[in-house]
This record gives sequence, C-alpha cells and structure tokens, in this order.
Amino acid sequence: MKQAKLYILIFLSVIVIPLAAQETIEKLTFNEVMLLAKEQSPDAIMAKHRFRAKYWEFRTFKAEFRPSVRINTEFPDLNRSINPYDDSTGTHYNRINNNTTSINVDIVQNVPFTGGQISFKSDLLRLDNFEDNSYSYKSTPFSISYSQPVLFYNEYKWQKKIEPLKYEEAKKKYISSLEDVSIKAVGYFFDLALAQQNLQVARINFSNADTLYQIATGRYNIGTIAENELMQMELSVLNAGSSLNSSLVDLEIRKFRLRSFLGFNELVDLQLVIPSEIPELTVDVNQALEISRQNNPDIIGFERQLIEAERDVAKAKSNKGLQADLYANIGYGKEAGKINDVYVNPDEQQLVRLGLNIPIMDWGLGKGRYKMAQSSQEVVRTTVEQSRTDFVQNVYLNVMQFNLQDDQFVIAAKSDTIAQKRYDMTKQRFLIGKVDVLDLNVALSEKDVAKTNYISALRKYWSNYYNLRKITLYDFIQDKALDTDFDQLIE
Repeated sequence: MKQAKLYILIFLSVIVIPLAAQETIEKLTFNEVMLLAKEQSPDAIMAKHRFRAKYWEFRTFKAEFRPSVRINTEFPDLNRSINPYDDSTGTHYNRINNNTTSINVDIVQNVPFTGGQISFKSDLLRLDNFEDNSYSYKSTPFSISYSQPVLFYNEYKWQKKIEPLKYEEAKKKYISSLEDVSIKAVGYFFDLALAQQNLQVARINFSNADTLYQIATGRYNIGTIAENELMQMELSVLNAGSSLNSSLVDLEIRKFRLRSFLGFNELVDLQLVIPSEIPELTVDVNQALEISRQNNPDIIGFERQLIEAERDVAKAKSNKGLQADLYANIGYGKEAGKINDVYVNPDEQQLVRLGLNIPIMDWGLGKGRYKMAQSSQEVVRTTVEQSRTDFVQNVYLNVMQFNLQDDQFVIAAKSDTIAQKRYDMTKQRFLIGKVDVLDLNVALSEKDVAKTNYISALRKYWSNYYNLRKITLYDFIQDKALDTDFDQLIE
C-alpha cells in the first residue's frame, strides 16, 4: 500500500503538476541565455542607469566650461512705505511710492587657465515715482567683470584632468558590469542545467530500480536470491523515489531563480539545451596582460586616484599660505529721463577690489592639513602599487585556470561516457545473475557522479572564460575588444 501511494505521488509530481502550472515553454541555449541576460535582466538595466548618471555628471562638467547666458527681470517691484531719515534738524519721515522695473542679460564664462570667472553684463532699469508722476531710466549698456577666488589653487585645472578619466572609467565599468551579469548568468544557467540533469537521472534510476525490483521479486519467489538482496532492491526503489521528488523541487527552485534573473514571469517554463562542446582556445598570458592594461577600468582608476591625491596636496598647500580674492569691473552707465538718452555718451565706471587673507598664527592648522594630505598621497601611492601587482597576478592566475579547463572538460566528458557504459554492462550482467546488488549500486553511483562532474566541468570552463573577459574586456573567441554603443545608452 505504501509503495502504491509513492507511485501515485511521483506520477502527480512528474506529470500532472507541471502541466497545470506552466503555460509557455521557452527552450533556451546557453548563448541565448547569455544574450537575454545582457538585454533584459534587472542587473543589466541597473548598470545602464548607473552609466547614464555618470554620463550626465560628465556633461555637467563640460557645461561648466561653456558660456552661460541668463536673462533676469523684475516686474513689478512696488514700494509704498514711510522710511525715517536723520539730518542736523532731527528725525524726519519720507514717504516712498514708486515701482522699479529691471531687465539684465548676463554672459558668464569660467576660465580654466587661471581658475577665475569672466562675465559680460548689460542691464536697463526704469523707476516710476508715483508721488510726482515722474519716471527715469538707468542703464549699463556694457560691463565686463573678472573674479579670481583663490590665487594659488586652480580647481578647474584639476577638474580637466580628473573628470575625463572618471568618464572613461565609467564606460569601462559599464562593459565590466555586463560581464558581471554574464558571470551570474553562467551560474544560474548551470544550476538549472544540473537540476535538469539530476531530474533526468532520477527518473531513469527510479524506472530502473522499479524494473530490477520486480525481477528480484521473481527470483526471490523461486529461491535464487536471498531475502536481504530483495530488501536491498526495495530500499533502492524507495531511495530512487525520494531522490526523484527532491530533484523535482530543486528543479522548480532553479527555474524560479533563472526566470527572475532574466525577467520572465512564473508562467514561463524554461528548458535548457546543455552545450556539448567547448571552443578550442588557448589564451596567451602576455597578450592577456597587455590587453587588460589597456581595457580594465581598474587601471584607469589607479591613475585617477594618484591625480586626486596630488590635487588634495596642492589644495592643502594653497590653503596654508597667502590667499587672495580679486575682483575687477569696467563698463559704462548712465541715468536719464528718456530711454533713448541712457544709451547716448554713457559714463565710464570702474571697480577693482583685492582682498588678502594672510595667516599670522593658526597654531599649525594649515601645516597639519598639508602634512595630512601628503601622508594620504603616500598611502594612495603604496595602495596603487600593491593593487597593480595584485592585478598582474590575478591576470596570470585567471589565464592559467582557464587554459586548464579544456583538459578537465575532456576528462569529464570521457568519464561520463565510460561510467554510463559500465553501468549499462553491469545492469545487463545483473539481469543474467552475474553480479550482485552491491556491484550494481556502485556502478549506478559512479554513473551519477560522472554526469554531475560533466556539468560542473562545463560550468567551470565558462565561468573562468567570462572571468577572463571581465578582467581584459576582450572576447578571445571572436578576437576583438568588448564594446557597446554608448550613444544608444543615453537616448
């Protein structure tokens, strides 16, 4: 009775439940899964938006070095009030009842060479006095100003060095992030591929165990095998049924994870086509190292870190000494009762202001900050040098691991073939009574392990390959650098 219930449960699990739960079947190859992962996985979409943020950050930097044009206006600016004022005879009150209308145009341009800012301005103002029903105009047809916030430190110069590196690093990081997506896809693909393989093996094992149990029952009834051998076969059936149910649950879990990663809903049933071959490829370690030095975003990041540390030292050095703020303005202006008159023979006006900040005693604050910046720069240099050494070693290690995987795959594939043949032969010998149950179980276990090792060898090969692609940003199969259409990304 218990055995009958087990058969019914397995039948429902294998046939009825999957048919009721799934509506669409997607049969995907390994290459199709890798392509879908880069196109529609949430990880790929997030990587695209992170790059877009970096792109607009770079665009903002470039915009700061282009002239900006602004038009400002105020209308109305009505003032009706009573204001006190003092003179030699005492305090008096003056009634104010006027309106001011103004418009001005500003053109501002940052100056990278000096770190200052130059601006051009033109404005027009009209004052309406409601007390005597009069009005007047004031204009500045043209004025030019220049300001220099800090004399000895030029922030713009450092931005022009750092920001292009940051943007180039962002582009490389985006391509690298897609390789991270590929590495994840490899893991999810072979997790499900192994679950599919295990379910297929479990079904075959259960069918074989049931058949062999029926044969063993017949032999026991005629007295050719002992009771303990019959019990061993019955135990094999029960274990095979338990493994089959566990494989079904594991398969659904693996399907759910890959579906979620690829952006499919629960109505899609995924079936994977396991690759049977690998490309014949051997990577030259020196070539890989040279390519990685050209393409890897970490190399650009090392250079950026060194420049940023140098900038921080220059800024700290500037802040500990003499500082100066310079402002100069020259232009023309005039006041008149008619709008046409304010632009006739305007008067010249000039303004020059120089502010100095001279530290007399700061108890070593400026010097301390400068020394801290220098120490931080040395830390960055040491860290970068160590990171470069680790980077080279990592490239060597990844190339070595990858070049060994093709041999491992060949061994695993041959072992799988041999183990399957050995099991088939052992099964036939068991049917004619030449071997006992223990030999059959050993052959079964070796067959299952060999199939698992075959999938694992495939997984290691492609994992190592995509790790190598991530480090070098290079497709060694197609023999070309990895790239993408960045203009399309920002649309």
